[in-house]
Amino acid sequence: MNLEELQEKRRQLNRETDIIFENTQKIIDESNRVADVAKNAEQILEDIDKKFEICTGLKKVDVAFLFVAVALQIVRQYTITQFPERLNDQAAAKEVKKPKILSDERTYDRAHRYYNPSLNEILGSPHVPFDANIGSNGALKGGKQMGHRVTALGHDPILGLVIGTANIATSTLTNKDWQSYHIYPNENNRDYFRNHADTGLVFSKTKDKLLNEGLEGKEKIGASLVKEIHHLRTDLNTKNSLPFPVISIINAELAADLAKRGLDMSNVVAVGKQAGFSILINTLISMVHSLFYDESVDGNRSLYEVRTRKILSYSNVIASASNLIYVGGSVSVGNKDALRNLDIGGLIVTVYRVATDISFMRRLKKEFLEQEFFAQIRGTEFDFE
Repeated sequence: MNLEELQEKRRQLNRETDIIFENTQKIIDESNRVADVAKNAEQILEDIDKKFEICTGLKKVDVAFLFVAVALQIVRQYTITQFPERLNDQAAAKEVKKPKILSDERTYDRAHRYYNPSLNEILGSPHVPFDANIGSNGALKGGKQMGHRVTALGHDPILGLVIGTANIATSTLTNKDWQSYHIYPNENNRDYFRNHADTGLVFSKTKDKLLNEGLEGKEKIGASLVKEIHHLRTDLNTKNSLPFPVISIINAELAADLAKRGLDMSNVVAVGKQAGFSILINTLISMVHSLFYDESVDGNRSLYEVRTRKILSYSNVIASASNLIYVGGSVSVGNKDALRNLDIGGLIVTVYRVATDISFMRRLKKEFLEQEFFAQIRGTEFDFE
């Protein structure tokens, strides 16, 4: 090789050496950076944790939503979803508006054929057959303080829509043992047990009216269903109310005991109403708050959702806590009427919200910490998704 070729070869080796040295230095610097991250991992994680709290902390607009949510929940507790006052049967019946179809003055003949009362009788009679008790001879025993409300299946809030409708359409009564009886009026127009009926025929005759007896049969079934629903509504907020659904056919005494301890249909409906309205308020607050999201200001959408969930959880906890304090304090000084304001349904929703929201925030925080920490290890810009 001549001198020029040797010089070129040397220059090439120098360039390669520089490249190797540069790459080696990069590896050393990167290793030092990663080692530094590992060495200060605890402090870095604390800093990331603080960053998460800052990103998900409530802003002024969020605090405004919080106050509105608390106000709505408290207004609901004391105006819309109180437990209803329990009335006697007559007063409760007056409180429930009678459907127009049952309000007409009618003359009717109760001397019908078995399983086949007339439409006028169904609509015009002020009674339902499963309220009869004269001459029952033990057919309705076992109901304890609830009496025929748990032993006559027409009073079941769910099964009664079928069984009670069939009883009205056939002027019969079916008890908890699935025994049926023909119900007739006596000389004082009070219903009494006339004799046994065939439970199978009660339902087959009802089916025939609906499917095989033309318009008249359908009118009878429709009228019977309207009357059944109206009767359940009039009994709902009475002192004995209605039993918890379905339990009566399993154990009538158990249904009566549960009702004595407060688990009757009136309380179930009230608690369901409380929970339903509480959920409705939470949903409205969540929807409206989501409209205020601005990516350029609020950053990641998931982090904004944490703020929404905090608003809902905090507002529910504040409203439920204030309700428990008020009711507990009022009852302790002798005001038992305050129990009507106890927000059991709202408390159930609060417990559910807190549990699910905490779970969501923990999962999101874990993802945030992992992605931020790994981004620092990689030396890349953090992008939480």
